[in-house]
Amino acid sequence: MLLYAGQPAEWTVELAPATVTPDRLAVLKELGVTRVSLGVQSFDAGLLDALGRQHTPAQIHRAYDLLRAQGFASVNLDLMFALPGQTEAHWRADLTEAVRLAPDHLSTYCLTFEEDTALWVKLSQGRVKLDPAKEAAFYVKTWEFLEVAGYAQYEVSNFARPGHQCRHNLNTWHMHEWVGLGPSGASQHAGWRAANPSDLALWHADLAAGRRATADRVALTNDLLAADSVIFGLRMNDGVSLPRLRRRFPSPGWTGLEDLLPKLLLGGLLVATVEGRISLTPRGRLLADAIGADILEAFESAAKVAVK
Repeated sequence: MLLYAGQPAEWTVELAPATVTPDRLAVLKELGVTRVSLGVQSFDAGLLDALGRQHTPAQIHRAYDLLRAQGFASVNLDLMFALPGQTEAHWRADLTEAVRLAPDHLSTYCLTFEEDTALWVKLSQGRVKLDPAKEAAFYVKTWEFLEVAGYAQYEVSNFARPGHQCRHNLNTWHMHEWVGLGPSGASQHAGWRAANPSDLALWHADLAAGRRATADRVALTNDLLAADSVIFGLRMNDGVSLPRLRRRFPSPGWTGLEDLLPKLLLGGLLVATVEGRISLTPRGRLLADAIGADILEAFESAAKVAVK
């Protein structure tokens, strides 16, 4: 939640389609929620079943109609691609249906395999396979399709109509502060980064006892913030201003980035302006995670050299 003059400037709640009811939405609207993110994943019944999702296409459409009827200021749909058995035709059908519904924002994510899930078991047994080339092709076609449909890409996985970029996301990628208040809520505030317990009982016990409900606290040093400001900032299409970030987060790690930049520029992964703003090229956006890992290593190596 982002506050302005004590009132929610943006308050997002994530909902699964099967959990959406008129009464629940009325309560959220009365409380001041301004934005709802609906976990659609796919409009294809077979793909939803393969993912183990507990909703149907009919429930997606009913939930969306209820959200619009309640009049929330902004509605996002989450979609997933590169699913097992998903063809390019399947994905285009999902995008077409999403655009037909005309949400304000779309988030598109490539499937990731998490341990202790049914899909992870299938992957380990060789029943499904990773296909990076297919994932890249889906990514590019998504960008092209949504641009024509009027959804500007402003971050690797996020697209929005004018005025509907997620303000919390932008706040995070710009490496500002935020506070997570509920179970699993993450915070970056007052010099620390931490996460609340995911267990509801533990979180409630801390709250009832007046204890800080955060664990795994990490001190926010300039070295850490400098690296993260570039890594997360480059996920945005606008990129980052290096002179501005260097003033904001003085760190010896910047010399490591200076050594890495020519490689990224000559490799066609980055572009730079004479003012010092850098941004990923379309090819670079396909490799954003790998580039982020290289940037982190460059910062850490330079920082270690500086303290010797």
